Order: sequence, then C-alpha cells, then structure tokens
Amino acid sequence: MLLEKIDFPSDLKSLNLDELKELAEEMRGYLLSVLSEHPGHFAPNLGTVELAIALHYVFNTPHDQVIWDIGHQAYPHKLLTGRRAQFPTLRQYGGISGFLSRAESEYDVFGAGHSSTSLAAALGIAAARDLNNGDYKVISVIGDGGLTGGMAFEAMNAAGDFKKDMIVVLNDNQMSISATVGAFSKYFNRLVTNPTYNVLRSGAKELMDLISPDAKQVAKKIEAVLKPGTLFEEFGFRYFGPLDGNDLEALLPVLEGVKALPHPILVHVVTKKGKGYLPAEADSEAFYSVSGKFDLETGKSLEPKSPIPKYTDVFSETLIELAREDSRIVGITAAMPNGTGLDKFQEVFPRRFFDVGLAEQCAVTFAAGLATQGMKPVAAIYSTFLQRTYDQLVHDVCIQNLPVTFALDRAGLVGADGPTHHGVFDFAYLRHLPNMVVMAPKDEDELQHMVKTAVEYEKGPIAFRYPRGTGVGVPMASRPQSLPIGRGEVLRKGGDLLILAIGNRVHPALEAAEMLADSGVSATVVNARFVKPLDEELILPLAEQIGKVITIEDGVRMGGFGSAVVELFADRGFSRVQAKLLGIPDQFIEHGDVKTLYHLCGLDADAIVTEGLKLVKDYP
Repeated sequence: MLLEKIDFPSDLKSLNLDELKELAEEMRGYLLSVLSEHPGHFAPNLGTVELAIALHYVFNTPHDQVIWDIGHQAYPHKLLTGRRAQFPTLRQYGGISGFLSRAESEYDVFGAGHSSTSLAAALGIAAARDLNNGDYKVISVIGDGGLTGGMAFEAMNAAGDFKKDMIVVLNDNQMSISATVGAFSKYFNRLVTNPTYNVLRSGAKELMDLISPDAKQVAKKIEAVLKPGTLFEEFGFRYFGPLDGNDLEALLPVLEGVKALPHPILVHVVTKKGKGYLPAEADSEAFYSVSGKFDLETGKSLEPKSPIPKYTDVFSETLIELAREDSRIVGITAAMPNGTGLDKFQEVFPRRFFDVGLAEQCAVTFAAGLATQGMKPVAAIYSTFLQRTYDQLVHDVCIQNLPVTFALDRAGLVGADGPTHHGVFDFAYLRHLPNMVVMAPKDEDELQHMVKTAVEYEKGPIAFRYPRGTGVGVPMASRPQSLPIGRGEVLRKGGDLLILAIGNRVHPALEAAEMLADSGVSATVVNARFVKPLDEELILPLAEQIGKVITIEDGVRMGGFGSAVVELFADRGFSRVQAKLLGIPDQFIEHGDVKTLYHLCGLDADAIVTEGLKLVKDYP
C-alpha cells in the first residue's frame, strides 16, 4: 500500500498524479477502518483528504507553515505527518489528540480546538517571518463555518491592510457542525451552486471575444459583481476559485501557481463532507462526529442505546415544555443546534429559535438585546465556547443586570476532545461577576428543575451547567419545579465529616460516604446546588459543628466552588475549620475516557474517601 510508505510529507514528492489519487483512496479507507472502531470527528476529515495531500505535496512543510482551523478537518494531515502508526490511539488517554497540538508535532504549527483563529494566527506568523527576514510560505485552512466567526473577518481586515504574503484556503463544504448559517453562507451557496453563474463563468472567454469593446467593459463589471471573490478582493485578497477541493488535478496546479504570488491570496475550494462513504455523504450532520463503534456496511451504531436520558435531551425537552407555556422564551445557539439540543426547539418554535453562526460573542449580546425588550432569551452554549464571550458577559449582560439565561452544555471533563473542550473554567469565570447566579444539577432530574428556575428568574442573569452524556439514572419528576435561589440540600447526615459537593460530583460524594461508613467515619453530604449565591444558612452551622470539610467540584480548584466556600469561612472568621478542596488541578487535562480522567484528577469516590480519612483519622 502506498500509505504505508508515507511517513512524512517529503515522501509525497516522488509520487505521480495517479499515485496521489490512489493514496487518497487508501487514506479514506484507513480513516474509515480506524474511526469505525475508535470514534472521532468523521465526515469533515473524509472531505479534506485530497486537500491535505495537495498542500503537503505543493508546499515544503514544515518549513512552509500550514495552519489548520479548528482541527476537526485535520486527520488526513496527521496521517501524512508521521502519525499514521499512532492514529488508532486517537483521542484515547496517552494517544494522539483529535485536534492540532504544537506539543504533538512540528507540523501542527498552531494549536486549534475552537474555530475562526487560523487567519489571525497565520497573519501573526507571516508578520514574524518578515521581521525575522524569513523565507517561507504561510497557509491558513479555514472552513466556511469558521468564516462566520467575527475574528476571521477581523483578521482579513488586518491582512488586507498589512499586505503580508499569506495564502488562505477556504474549505467550503456548506457545513460547520450543522449546516452553515448566515447571509454570507447563503451568498456563497447561491453563487457556487447557481448553474447560470457557472455557465457564464466557464464561457466568459468565448463571450468576450464576440462582443464589442464597450460591451466588454459592462460584462467585466457584471462579472465583478457576480463572482464570489468580490468580497475578498475588497478586503485586499486576490481570489481564486471556486475549485473542486476533492479533485487533485484541479488543486495541484492552482496551489502551485499561487505559491509564487505576492500579497494575500484566497483559494476557494469546495469539498464534500463524508466524501467516499455514502451514509456520511447522505447525512454529514449525523456523521460530523461519531461517538461509538458503528457498522461500516450500514453506518449504524453498534453501541447499545441507553435507557437513561442524556442531559442535553433533558434540557431541550424541558425548555420546549416551558416555552409552550411562555411565549417570551427564545432559544439561541452559536452554530450548535444539534449539539445543544436546540434543533428540537427549532422544530417546535422556528420563529423563536436563532442560530447566529460560529459567533458566541454575538449570541450573548444578541440575547442581551432580546432581554431589554422583555423576552426570556436562553443562550445554549458549550461551557468551553462561552469562554470566548467574557467581555460580553461583563459589559452587555452583567453590568446592565439583564435577565439572560445561560445553559452551559459539556461542563466538566468531556473526555476524548481534551483540553480545548473540557468545560472546567465556568465556575471560576462566572461566579466573580456581579449579578450573576450560578448553579449546577446533581443529576438529570435536578437539571429540569434548574431549567425552570432559570427561565423564571427575572432579577438578572443566571447560568446552569451540566455534563456531557447520559444522566445518573434517577427517576424523573413528572413536572419541573422552581428551586429557591441559593438553597442547597442535605442528602445524608453524619458527625465526623462534611462533604460539600456540586454538580455531577454529588453522587460520587454519596458513594464515598457509604465507603467511609465502612471505615467508621460518618459523613454529612450536602448538594450545594448553587455556587453563587452559597447557602450560608445551611453550610456555616454544619461547618462550625463538624469542623472538617471536603469540597468537591468538576471545575478548576482555583477560583471555583471550593474557593467560594473557603472565602465564606474566612469572611465569617471560621479559622478552626479544616478544609480540603478537591477540583481540577492547575494544569490542562489531556484527552481520555472520563472515568480515567476523574480518577487521575482525584475527583472520584476513592479520592474523597482517601482525603476524608486523612482529615478525620489523620491517615497518611
């Protein structure tokens, strides 16, 4: 097999066009075989096989530097850059990352897990090259979904002004995770798929030869208005395309040609998500990322269906139920309707659903605007993606004390997606904002109550965060009920140790209490529910009475729930209380299965038992 002979991009140089085509099919087959056994991002990578080959064939990587946006389109790049043998370890603990990682390979020029960053990074690299009198090419590869992020346009604006020698490859597949939205996407789609435009474009030379000089000028103006590159050319880029991004015969000469051109270049390629695998081509949204083993023949999952509902589904179904009763409830997502469950909300309330594209900052301020007019906006955004909106949270929501609800999906450790996607910072970056209320459910039943609590809270902004995947398996109440703001609950009573738990660490705390009882230690377990405000009336008397406290959370220890509890003790002069804070340590946590990661971070029942025995019995 040709693929087995390609250890690095330099090995591509000896292949002819037919061999490159054969290599593309082998790569696609290898991707299918591995990803059907070891889940990961799927359809986007099947579409970028030829593009990755062409870039590494034409350019001299890693001397020439290729920056891939997001990373979910870069598996073929990994296969060509020394990681073919390690590819079956993808997204597993100790294995290679599912995204770009500078620590993993010199070919991963810039780390990427979130979107729309590659243009700014490439511009910075190009500027550094010129300051250092370097001689290499800088190439950014960004998807059409990534171009809906404002940061991409900010970088284009600067690039056109700086006039740096850089190449942007726009990988246009009409999809981010769900279908790409927005006026810009519709403009591209209309022009690229319009048969009239393509006929005019292909026959432009013959047409020019038949018409008068004056008419030629008019025709050129019409072509300038029609062609999709007009916008980019106004930004200062020279535009080439659209090209078939799955056709090496089309890609190679164009990339070779633009390599020698100065100033910013944009090459527009159109690729097919799921290319070469019919189930993924037919439903690229469902095959954007696969979460378990599936049958290659049929495309059907081989994973058993859990009877326990997913947190995302509980959120979505509860919101729909509440929205039937309150017409002011509006759902907002940033290009993640499927991932956040709001696709179901959209089906029921299409006029009250808004997808702003990969632009979380816009989503937050858009929600703030809705709130000023008496609506009840619910912004459903992954915890890790809400990090991008810190300024909007401060200025546009919290300072104005607007009643915006934030539903933070994928909170805590998310497993195989790794450090760019672990939602571990939200407690810390939300709880210090004045006017913000922050809560987390212990299980799927409590989540539905928190959804109702949030949408009924009108005194200011409120956030609740919940983990990825299925719930705990507790019985579900028939109707959601509002919870009193800032009130926790005692789940178990004991006199030797106080365990204050929040979110999905509550059930491990109860498990630990059972284990501690076997060692003669009786523990009180509190489900705090709220990080802000804390239930002082509940926590303080128990802490004073018991004197030994463990806090546990699936967020960073610095500035999180435990910090809030210790700050409360300090404010009240509780100097004799012994407290141990369990949380994510001060480091980025790599990818791996969630159970393993929680154990390594000391956040499972065994860790609570160990720390409890140290506190109560002075065990080493």
